[in-house]
Amino acid sequence: MPDLHLDVDRSRGVRAGLEHALREAIRALPPATRLPSSRALAAELGVARNTVAEAYSQLVQEGYLTGNSGAGTQTAGATQAPAQHVALVREPRVRYDFRPGRPDVSTFPVAAWHAATRQVLNTRPHEALQYDDARGPAYARAVLASYLRRVRGVQAAPDQIILCTGVRQAIGLFTQTLGRLGVRSFAYERPGQAAIPEQVKRAGLEARPIPVDKHGAVVEALGDAGGVLLYPASQFPMGVPLAPARRTEVLHWARSTGAFVLEDDYDGEFRYDRQPIGSLQGLAPDVVAYAGSASKTLAPGLRLGWLVVPLPLVDAVIDEKTWSDRHSDSLSQLTLAALIASGAYDRYVRSSRLRYRRRRDDLIRALGNYRVNGTAAGLQTVVDLPPEQDEHAVLRTLAEHGVETFGLSHFGAGLPPALVLGYGAQPQHAWAPALSALAAGLRSAHL
Repeated sequence: MPDLHLDVDRSRGVRAGLEHALREAIRALPPATRLPSSRALAAELGVARNTVAEAYSQLVQEGYLTGNSGAGTQTAGATQAPAQHVALVREPRVRYDFRPGRPDVSTFPVAAWHAATRQVLNTRPHEALQYDDARGPAYARAVLASYLRRVRGVQAAPDQIILCTGVRQAIGLFTQTLGRLGVRSFAYERPGQAAIPEQVKRAGLEARPIPVDKHGAVVEALGDAGGVLLYPASQFPMGVPLAPARRTEVLHWARSTGAFVLEDDYDGEFRYDRQPIGSLQGLAPDVVAYAGSASKTLAPGLRLGWLVVPLPLVDAVIDEKTWSDRHSDSLSQLTLAALIASGAYDRYVRSSRLRYRRRRDDLIRALGNYRVNGTAAGLQTVVDLPPEQDEHAVLRTLAEHGVETFGLSHFGAGLPPALVLGYGAQPQHAWAPALSALAAGLRSAHL
């Protein structure tokens, strides 16, 4: 039997007030829900049992309730109020998903994740389930600090790491902190993540776009901005690394102007035709913050991310995180740490890297004579379209073939026509049909 909150308005009389409260409560219950006995409800409300019995009898007569012998008093079958329509923001379901920046979640290491979760609950239940440090559990931060140093060359003590719900929250925490400290403008790469300009504006900062060329972000365009978001290892979505001279240039700019750099290392584990490029943060941890997540390596639905903060900003970012959401999901953070410590995370990343490399090669072959860019790393490639071709028309034709992706214009205005094709999201069993649909759609668009 459900608990019922009955707000009995006794000013209209106890029985009348009880009948009204019961009608309102019954509308929210599914059919055949058993109600408390008249004796139990009378004791709970502090009224006479006969009053409850009479109210039940009246509602039986009105069709709200049924009173079957042996089954007690139950709600009738047609007493629920019409369901209210709520507009929900849902990810669209697509047949062939070539949207960039998405992994194949069908390969998620379920058994290893379950084992790591059980280990955490058996060995660290208090850390996993109680309130904790705003930065996240100390053990998880220590494991992550070691992993980032080993794999990405990040220089950070565990106390400098803020565990959060993905890179979007990391960017929000960083830009909001800069705004509170008096920074007025923040630069970002164009093309780049479509949501960044709005996120910067929501932090109260002026959003300043800077161009990207074959050497990465054009550092000389930064001017007097108080900070900048960069993709040094693999620019999103173009896939080019920030050239060595520009890495030096941006660090000189930050130190000479008092600005800070936020490095988004969104898919640093996935590289194919080149040696891994270490983090920019490792060169200058005093002026570069580092953001990463498990969204590409494991699954975006986990909402597991981290922000490595320069020492001068640590206290201010912790304060921002504390007031943002107290702290993020400790159980998932500790589970990830256990996965890393066991070696299962590294093994899964290596197998994913091999799988995505094969998919990249398949995609390049399927594209034939189209010119592709940014293929050495990441989970997407940029496909140039002829200058005279309408990018939006090509996207509509692809959609008719069940293919969903983005044009380059989605990542910034005034860019040449191109497609940004991700090769991570599609489940493996549907990869070959997806490539066939893509090729058919491009042929139709070309005609």
